[in-house]
This record gives sequence, structure tokens and C-alpha cells, in this order.
Amino acid sequence: MSSEKISITFAAGAGTVTGANFYVSGAGKKFLIDCGLVQSEKLADDLNWDPFPYNAKDVEVLFVTHAHIDHVGRIPKLYHDGFRGKIISSMPTKDLAAIMIEDTINILGHDKTGDLHKIYNLETLHKIMELWEGKEYHEPFHFGPWLVNLKDAGHILGSTMYEFVLNGKKLVFTGDLGNSPSPLLPDTEVINDATFMVMESVYGDRNHEKRDERKKLLEQCLEDNFKRKGTLVIPTFSLERTQELLFEINDLVENHRIPHMPIFLDSPLGIKLTAVYQKNGKYFNEAARKLIAQGDNIFSFPGLYLTVETNESKNIYRSPNPKIVIAGSGMSNGGRVIHHEQNYLPDANNTLLLTGYQSLGTLGRKIEDGQKEVHIFGVEVPVRAYIEKISGYSGHKDSDHLIDFIQNTAETVKKVFVCMGEPKSSMFLAQRLRDGLGINAYPPTAGETIEIEL
Repeated sequence: MSSEKISITFAAGAGTVTGANFYVSGAGKKFLIDCGLVQSEKLADDLNWDPFPYNAKDVEVLFVTHAHIDHVGRIPKLYHDGFRGKIISSMPTKDLAAIMIEDTINILGHDKTGDLHKIYNLETLHKIMELWEGKEYHEPFHFGPWLVNLKDAGHILGSTMYEFVLNGKKLVFTGDLGNSPSPLLPDTEVINDATFMVMESVYGDRNHEKRDERKKLLEQCLEDNFKRKGTLVIPTFSLERTQELLFEINDLVENHRIPHMPIFLDSPLGIKLTAVYQKNGKYFNEAARKLIAQGDNIFSFPGLYLTVETNESKNIYRSPNPKIVIAGSGMSNGGRVIHHEQNYLPDANNTLLLTGYQSLGTLGRKIEDGQKEVHIFGVEVPVRAYIEKISGYSGHKDSDHLIDFIQNTAETVKKVFVCMGEPKSSMFLAQRLRDGLGINAYPPTAGETIEIEL
């Protein structure tokens, strides 16, 4: 059988969790997997405006794994730099990404320098969406000599693993892999015949609590806050984490497992995205679909208040305790949650509950690491509130489950490129794959180009 030399450039998303952007050239085609923002202390690090290490005009197709901003946030820059190819993703990802990119435009498009609005504007978003084509899972299609297939990654609604088949060999990009089983989504699908794989490693060096423990921990946290008559603040990612929390709190409320107290969803973006979830119930797992069929509004319950307007958000502070505030962003590097943290962190009766990964340099990471004072809006804020963490709500597989995922294809895979993680996580996972499964695993560096043969 003939073979082709294929080059993969790890333009971003190697050596860091965020900024996924992989450029593939070979077999007469040039394409990208994801084009996301690199994030740490800011929504968008300065290096996001550096030139791409490829010519955007040459890219024929951008394949998007899912709608998180660290996977789609630089698409406006790609368009600004000359990309006019096709964008392909699952159907829900297309709907979610439009909202996520618009939210980013609302933030970056008003940059004080006045330059970013040339890239981040609604006209560009409209043109991007005209290039975007939604696909269904398990409906393979040809892209030149490549056969492309979408599989469910189980990470967020519409999240996709891409299989690229050439000469009977398979190159797989996992995107982010879900922390299955999810209360809402089907499990990550099995891949057992990959030849090469580019995979994530956010939690490559550690494990979560067991799934059956996380809901108990959430219930306990809500009850403890009620007893202390405090405010429980939950910084949360607007996409997926918000919907999972609403789903699980809905169950606790409807089954009278927690005391009654007001629960504020203070996230205009989260509210918009939840509406997309409600329209795409066919992509949920069987248990969630069954509840919907029985007439349960799985994202709503007595005592839930949706605060869209700014004045509604400000009025939360005047609402008597005990209460719960769910607000973005998940790493406290933007959004309304920062105002709530400024208000509520100094009080020892209050609680801050971290439910997801906190990137290095973010306010969330500083709080997680135990800083007793944090800088918010130019003021030193003492951290006296209880700080709780439930890692089982992460949308990512932990180390053991990443190993389990790769084990399915251990007999066929020639090399695994371990990306989308902090260096220590990627290197630890690569070593586990080498030592435990005898797999040739390698953590590439940002900007590195590697040649494979298919």
C-alpha cells in the first residue's frame, strides 16, 4: 500500500491547556484542527495577536472539535488574516460557537487600544458563520483523499473527535475528552484502530473524585452554606458546567434533598447557552432524554432566578442570606463572578466552590492555591470565605481514564502526541503511556512541526 508524508504543526495548544491550533499538511490538502484563544490571567493573552506559523489563506478547512473559546476564539483573527475556506463541526457546536464568539467580540471588540475591533466585530462573525457547515456524528465524508468521520467526545454538547483516514491508516484528534459518565451526555466513544493520535492531557497527572461522590459533595456544600446562613458563590464555565450544575441542583431541589434558598444564575452567556441545550435534547444521554420525555424541565426548578440585566446582578447583593450565586467565568478571569468574589470572599460565613480546572495565573488558581489576599479591581481583598473544590465536575477525563481511553487502541497506535495540558501534566501522562502500555508517547512543544507517514 502506498504511503504519504504528513506534517503536523503544533501551532498552539502544546505545553499549555488553552489555545488549541493544529495545522496539518499532506496528501495535497492543508487544514486546521481548532483555532482557540490562549488564556491565563486575561481572556486573551497578548501572544494571540502574533502571526500564525502558517498562511491563513492556504487553509482549506478548519475542523472545530467543540465550542469552548480556547478552541474557537481565534477564528476571527484567522478570517482577518485571509482564511476563506470551510469551517466544519457538529451541528450543536455551530450553534454554540456563534454565541461564544459573539460574547468574545463583546469583550475584545471594545479593547482600549481600538485595534482589536478590526478583528472582533459582528460583521466578521456573520462572514465566519456563512463559511460554517454542521455535520452529524457517524456520517463519513471525503475531503480530497481523506475520509473524515466525527465521533462524540462526551466533553460538552456537540464535542467531537475527528478521525482522518488515508491509505487505510487513521489520524485522530481527540479535542477535549469528556469526564464520562456525564449526567447529560453520552459517554466518550471508543477508538480502537488509531494509527496516530493527538490527545489532550489537562488532568494527565491527577484523578478526580468518583462520580457518585461529587453529587454528595455538592449536596453537602449547599447544606453547609444554608446552616452558616452564608452566600455560596460558584464560578462556573457558561458552557456545559453551568448546564450540568443546573441539572444536578434541579434533582436535589425536586427531591427535597436540600433546604429552600434562592439560587441565582448570574450569567447572561450561560442563560443563552442553556437555551441551545434545551433545543438539542437528542444529543443527550438516554437518562436525560427520558426525564425530558416525562415533562421535566431539567434546567429549571423552584427558587431559580435568571439575572440577565446588570441591575439584576447588582441586586443579588441585597438579597438576604442564605443564597447561592452561579456566575461566570469558571477561572475567575472575567465575567460577573469577580464582582461577587470581591463582595463575598472577605466573610468567613461564605463559601467559594471551585468546580473546574484553574489555569496558572488566573484569579481562580490563586484562590485554589491558598492565597490569603487577592487583587480584584485594584484592591487587595482578604480571602476568609471557605474554599471548597469538587474536581469531579470537571468536563475532562482524569489521568486513569485517559489511560483507559488510549488502552483501547494500544495495539494499533504508532505514536501519541500528548497536548493541551500544562507541561507537567503532559509529560506525566506521556511517561505513564510509555511505562504502562509501551506506547510511543511524546509531548510536543508549541510551534514544533512533526512528520508522520500514513
